[in-house]
Amino acid sequence: MVSHTKENYIKALFYLHQKNENIALSDLGEELRVSKPTANDMIKKLQLEGIVKSEKYKPIKITKKGKLRAAEIIRKHRLSEIFLLQIMGFGWEEVHEIAEELEHIKTEKFFDRMDELLGFPTTDPHGSPIPDKNGNFNKVNYKRLSQIPVGSTVVVKALQDSSMDFLLYLNKKSIQLNTKITVNQIESFDGSYTISYDDTSGVVLSKSICNRLLVE
Repeated sequence: MVSHTKENYIKALFYLHQKNENIALSDLGEELRVSKPTANDMIKKLQLEGIVKSEKYKPIKITKKGKLRAAEIIRKHRLSEIFLLQIMGFGWEEVHEIAEELEHIKTEKFFDRMDELLGFPTTDPHGSPIPDKNGNFNKVNYKRLSQIPVGSTVVVKALQDSSMDFLLYLNKKSIQLNTKITVNQIESFDGSYTISYDDTSGVVLSKSICNRLLVE
């Protein structure tokens, strides 16, 4: 359990680093829903392992070693999600919680075999990139649907939010990755979008939903 907790910290540090290289202890505590003293105790342990650099009253910085370790955990998680979806038949709204447990398995050849069996996928079921064994990500610059003008047709490529509630909402709307969407109207009052896709038309999505759909 201690190892699982440590890996969750490393993963959280990596995600926070992507937003800002200088990580505040308060942001880490908020991300993991723990107190600042609890987060600080773990940071001290991670510093001893060379995962982070931290000085009193200064932001936390994740090291190259820390980034590589985080990428290993994320690779395991996202490969597990694809495996659960494609091989085991779970819905894309179900795979995250199970993958949270599988990502802590230590046997590397288990995930290497999984990767090979899946045909070396580059993205997970929600469109997020899967790092390779060296920690490299395929970087893509998708736009949010909320940035797309009227009359444009785009394809859903990834999600900004992979929470179960959001995925269940998309299931109800029959929107998934690779759904081709045409923007028919944008409401000036609240920024909501009226869209059409497949055989469906006149669907209204709030600005909040459009912000979460990444398209190209």
